Amino acid sequence: MKHTQLSAYELVRKQDVSDLQSVGYLFRHKKTGARVLLLENDDENKVFTIGFRTPPEDSTGLPHILEHSVLCGSKKFPAKDPFVELVKGSLNTFLNAMTYPDKTLYPIASCNDKDFQNLMHVYMDAVFYPNIYERDEIFRQEGWSYKLDEKESDLEYNGVVYNEMKGAFSSPEGVLDRVILNTLFPDTSYRNESGGDPDVIPELTYEQFLNFHKKYYHPSNSYIYLYGDMDMEEKLNWLDQEYLSKFDYLAIDSEIRFQKPFEQMKEVEMVYSITSSESEEDNTYLSYNKVIGTSLDEKLYLAFQILDYALLSAPGAPLKKALVDAGIGKDIMGSYDNGIYQPIFSIIAKNANLEQKEAFIQVVEDTLKEIVKNGMDQKALEAGINYHEFRYREADFGNFPKGLMYGLQMFDSWLYDDEKPFIHVEELKTFAFLKEQIGSGYFEELIQKYILDNPHGAIVVIKPEKGRTARLDKELAERLQEYKKSLSEAEVEKIVADTKELIAYQEEPSTKEELEAIPVLEIEDISKEIAPIYNEELHLADTLVVHHDVETNGISYLSLMFDLSDVPEEQLPYVGILQSVIGMIDTNNYAYGELFNEINMSTGGIGTSLEVYPNVTKVSEKEFKAAFEVKTKALYDKLPVAFQMIRELLMESKFEDEKRLEEILALLKSRLQMKFQSSGHMTAVLRAMSYRSPMSQFKDLTNGIAFYEKVCQIADHFKEEKAALIMNLKKLSEQIFRADNMIISCTSRKEGLEELEKLIRELKNGIYQGTADHTPCILHCEKKNEGFQTASKVQYVARTGNFMEEGLDYTGALQILKVILSYDYLWQNIRVKGGAYGCMSNFNRVGDGYFVSYRDPNLEKTNEVYEGITEYLRNFDVDDRDMKKYIIGTISNMDVPMTPATKGERSMNLYMNHVSKEMIEQERKEVLDAKVSDIRALADIVEAVLKAGDLCVVGSEEKIEAQKELFMEIKNLA
Repeated sequence: MKHTQLSAYELVRKQDVSDLQSVGYLFRHKKTGARVLLLENDDENKVFTIGFRTPPEDSTGLPHILEHSVLCGSKKFPAKDPFVELVKGSLNTFLNAMTYPDKTLYPIASCNDKDFQNLMHVYMDAVFYPNIYERDEIFRQEGWSYKLDEKESDLEYNGVVYNEMKGAFSSPEGVLDRVILNTLFPDTSYRNESGGDPDVIPELTYEQFLNFHKKYYHPSNSYIYLYGDMDMEEKLNWLDQEYLSKFDYLAIDSEIRFQKPFEQMKEVEMVYSITSSESEEDNTYLSYNKVIGTSLDEKLYLAFQILDYALLSAPGAPLKKALVDAGIGKDIMGSYDNGIYQPIFSIIAKNANLEQKEAFIQVVEDTLKEIVKNGMDQKALEAGINYHEFRYREADFGNFPKGLMYGLQMFDSWLYDDEKPFIHVEELKTFAFLKEQIGSGYFEELIQKYILDNPHGAIVVIKPEKGRTARLDKELAERLQEYKKSLSEAEVEKIVADTKELIAYQEEPSTKEELEAIPVLEIEDISKEIAPIYNEELHLADTLVVHHDVETNGISYLSLMFDLSDVPEEQLPYVGILQSVIGMIDTNNYAYGELFNEINMSTGGIGTSLEVYPNVTKVSEKEFKAAFEVKTKALYDKLPVAFQMIRELLMESKFEDEKRLEEILALLKSRLQMKFQSSGHMTAVLRAMSYRSPMSQFKDLTNGIAFYEKVCQIADHFKEEKAALIMNLKKLSEQIFRADNMIISCTSRKEGLEELEKLIRELKNGIYQGTADHTPCILHCEKKNEGFQTASKVQYVARTGNFMEEGLDYTGALQILKVILSYDYLWQNIRVKGGAYGCMSNFNRVGDGYFVSYRDPNLEKTNEVYEGITEYLRNFDVDDRDMKKYIIGTISNMDVPMTPATKGERSMNLYMNHVSKEMIEQERKEVLDAKVSDIRALADIVEAVLKAGDLCVVGSEEKIEAQKELFMEIKNLA
């Protein structure tokens, strides 16, 4: 990099970031003081982020509403939703914006140079020159507004963020997290809710909203991050010439204040809502929370991640075990939040009772004192360090670009000290230091200093209140009607007029000129080639091994797949329980906590899952393969340990341990409840699809609502059910974990296969032999159209069906339809006009289709929107430019950069689903060649999905009850 030519910038520091094979540069923009951080390397998946320190001044959700709003059009890109237009027509690998308690970030990523530049341009213009000053409708749409369709109607609040936070505040875990943060920092901005408290959001004025942008969205308060393989000099010059140089320096006080430590711990009690039919017993959350130094201490930052593992997160960890053994809570969780200035270490007992609070505190403190006195379990510390170091070296963040995740990690220090951006991405030397401290008393001293002797903490209790949501909604409705009564006729008419004006604004499309200002790639920018498929069939030790030859840096990713075709329908919930028990229970040679540590000391972990693979060549028979999968990842020389531990899990698990089985069931019940709250949309989709899809019925019976109902039945009547449970777990183990019932997926280089045949043979000799009765499982589907009531203030509305049942075929154009619906028809009608936070659709190769909303204030109206899709498609008409955008956006979804592990997983999925290279090439061609007429033709497919009439809703008990005529059955989901 030619630093001497960067006259607009001052180089503050250059640093070798060898852990990431990168060179880091820290600059200061001379004119404005903007902070600029570069990580230069050969990663083609480039990342750009602009962020601002945005300490909230109250709980109106101002930072969050502004994050939504600046992406609703800007000076150079005045279209009403450039964010959506970008998603439609970009090859981005990441495109989003995030609000945190103390910062707001706008990150993008792309492997395409032209696309990357386009995304940077739109985001820079959005944050510095948004349309919010010209159009107050943006504030009213994204934040909040009064809604009054007619003078006689009931007055309501509406707004995307308002409804999103109503959903967020319905989660007890969300309530707990917020109260902990707000309680521990009463004198800083952390006392406020940056996302917005629904009770406080309507206090926010348009003037306050604009002033917040003027104050904080300025280069002098900005943090700019560039990562990857690009011409950094060119990017810096562009940033200066196009944006930064247009501003002068502005003194902005956005400092994140340090909370003076407490002299003694605080105690706080709050309530959360449960449905009217739920029990208040065993439904309280007890939490013990301490502030741990600052995030500018890189050793502390990592050491408490290790302590979280060793004390709480690992199965059998001492704090978790002590609390469970004392009967305090059925689900013990730990968390270490180091993404704020003063990190928080939390110990949480879920499904406890208020009267257990003092015992909870005593067990926590007595256990910690005992650990300090007698010393930490050294194997637990070794396992914790290896577990985190393995993941750090692997740098596998799933679908998230690693450059994005490194950037977020650097903000954990950079935000609080301009000159310390790199301390949390250079971790190898810190791992080495922590390894040296095992047995030295270092970790015990941290527990003594930061937990036991530290008065800066809080006991936070969240207790249940029956029907709280209904009561608060009723009180709000009454307040709004009282407010309406207090208004003059002219004021009421003004709200009606404002409501209609907002709807008119939402319905008015951006002009052709506005849309064409947003840069779009050309079809020629897209490769016609599909991603490689890495499948080679081998037979090792008389076992089918599908090998995926990929560079993995010496790691072998293995999946042992045991066929479940012979398991009868009534036994499937027990398979789900077996999958949850394996690895969480003692074996004949190890206590379960010791086993977990033994595994993590030598490998990247061993996990289990249940997977289903439809046979796309036998769609009419609805044939699919289900597998119990045992997955591990390990360096080649550690594979013998991995195989030894897998055999231990499969053959030596002690299913007779009644006490531990009861604990696991309680934990499983708790985690399923949490999943239903956080992923209500996919819960509703899976349940609705189970009405006619045997594959979805399998998933529902092993991990969905049907599974949850079985878990509740066994957990709530454990004394009567335990004998049958133990018998079924043993019987299923013998039936499933047989030497002749296994195939293996292996992702590695060829040298990773060298010892594999020997290890497979040894494993096969050590597990169950013989053959099982090959009686194919037959699953029975039944239409139910259910409404599942929760304490939530919002809904998840799912409509599903199968178009192949109507004789229609799959086409690649359906992938384009997902983009069109998610960012046009459904987006406009469910999110923009309806105020829901999200909306999704999907169609697959076996004919299943769905439409679903996320954190949706509506129910019946959303169902009506789904019914309108067919007509929308029959009249679908866009110009070539728009069609090109939809195609590019679709390819972006298809061409997600893959890690070594995901390359292997994708290849194995295609193998198991019988999807050939030619089928994928044909799908890609159908996408690239699609015309408007091809989209119109999809109306028949949508009509077929809707014709099924399969509906499932998870949401507010009042809303479901009010619209009960839509359902065949209404149940409580608690």
